[in-house]
Amino acid sequence: MVNSPRATMRLTFWTAALSLGMLAGGAASAKTVAILTPFQQSVTTNQMIASLQAQASKRGWKTNVVDTKGDVGQLASRMEDVIAAKADAIVIVSTDPNQLKNQIRAANDAKIPVFGLDSGYISGMAMNATSDNTAMGKTITEYLFKAMNGKGNLVVLTYRPHPGVLKRTLALDAALKAAPGIKVVTEQEVQVPGPIENSRKQMENILLANSRKGAITAVWAGWDEPAIGVAQALQAAGRDDIIVVGIDGTSQAVSMIQKGSPIKATLKQNFPQMAVLVAQQIERVFGGQKVSATELYAPATLVTRQP
Repeated sequence: MVNSPRATMRLTFWTAALSLGMLAGGAASAKTVAILTPFQQSVTTNQMIASLQAQASKRGWKTNVVDTKGDVGQLASRMEDVIAAKADAIVIVSTDPNQLKNQIRAANDAKIPVFGLDSGYISGMAMNATSDNTAMGKTITEYLFKAMNGKGNLVVLTYRPHPGVLKRTLALDAALKAAPGIKVVTEQEVQVPGPIENSRKQMENILLANSRKGAITAVWAGWDEPAIGVAQALQAAGRDDIIVVGIDGTSQAVSMIQKGSPIKATLKQNFPQMAVLVAQQIERVFGGQKVSATELYAPATLVTRQP
């Protein structure tokens, strides 16, 4: 690292944070787990981090959370700080590890294991816990195509840079090849942070460009927050003829489904269980054991409106 005043300040902060964490635990041997993400503002990411912190607390570990507010470039720099401060383990949450290859390699050199929580897995990491995103993409797409009776015009709102959302979207791509009656009107990338507001604005514009009834049959959203934004735009426009689906099973999306909003289905991911899986594997590594597997899945369940 370049020894700039800013870098020195960050390193000093992390060194102090780790030292204070050990003092608070009453023992110099207390383990410190650094949790890094660019997306803590996301409801589900924040839920995973809170769950992981609870798991760490049960085991007497200290945690330090770094949120770079959508700036992946800064995440790489902050990960270097964590490595220099000698954290005992690093967990990257909801981010593509391919963007952190050099930092993961540096962590390996420093003998610091790197875990993924709803991130992808690449060589050099200890493991990653997530849902089976390919299976989820296939399940929600099958539900939607059946609801569309195999024909109609589809809007796709997604975020392919996220490893999990990419797998879901690739499952949609594959399904579309086998469904000639369904045409994609547009695919647009959702801005993160701020996916609900951004998706609402995108859908407002899409409706203006496709105002004829029947021009849009359904919206496939890569996760619940875009689905929520889309549903808000549809409700404001008085459009009850368009089907929306998402993935995650957030409380807001589930509530909207049960109230009869345009969101008709989601897949509820078990985010707390993902955090449990990661904590269990960190514990194994701290105990000198190997991880159970490099990729572990928490189950997901389909949620639709109850009769």
